[in-house]
Amino acid sequence: MTAIFFVLLAGFVVLALAWTLQRRLIYFPMGGVPSPAEVGLEDVEPVAFRTDDGITLHGWFVRSRPSTARFTVVVFNGNAGTRAYRAPLARGFRERGLAVLLFDYRGYGGNEGSPTEAGLAADARAAREYLVTRADVDPARLVYFGESLGAAVAVTLAVSHPPAALILRSPFTSLAAVGRVHYPFLPVTWLLRDRFASLDRIAQLTCPVLIIAGERDSIVPAEQSRQLHDAATGRKTLVVVHGADHNDADLVAGPEVIDASVRLLQHR
Repeated sequence: MTAIFFVLLAGFVVLALAWTLQRRLIYFPMGGVPSPAEVGLEDVEPVAFRTDDGITLHGWFVRSRPSTARFTVVVFNGNAGTRAYRAPLARGFRERGLAVLLFDYRGYGGNEGSPTEAGLAADARAAREYLVTRADVDPARLVYFGESLGAAVAVTLAVSHPPAALILRSPFTSLAAVGRVHYPFLPVTWLLRDRFASLDRIAQLTCPVLIIAGERDSIVPAEQSRQLHDAATGRKTLVVVHGADHNDADLVAGPEVIDASVRLLQHR
């Protein structure tokens, strides 16, 4: 009887810790942000904008080459690092004539606040609202690019504010689904506060959707990205990068990623 009690107690402690610390297992913000020049970006304008709950977010507006951009891409980051980690992606888009907004969510890149699903949704809205005020941005030609966790952020924004096109790199069906892959011993469906349920939302979208998956993605199984593609109801494309894992350079900002994105926009 005593042994059973201690097993149950240990289980309760594990669940209590998982509930209390879960956001530390989801979000991995970093503080220091190097200068654009240090990460190889040119013609960058530092920007700042406020969310509807009063948090100031910082970012970089990367002008296109040539300077007049047909489309502007707003990048929604994954769950780690800062905007500086997305410099290769911005550089690749810039070279193909696209302007890019890189920014950090609340709690990332030295910004105040702590990340949550609702908070990241507010941050995404603020980024869009900032861009549509710029004279050099066509609001009808905004493109959302979301990576991993940021793909879920992009899908949520696209439901309420449809973009010209939506590009999702390594998207998962829901946070619970990907959580079950990595924490099969926990009842993640019951425990999670932040759901990021993209599979429940993507069928609502009418904009063109490009989904890019890594064949050997060990963080977000490619099958989950395929499920999102299958659930999308509008014009859609699936690109699977051969042999690529979640953080491999080819999947983060490789030629297949850039080329597939540009092809999608050539039809807009």
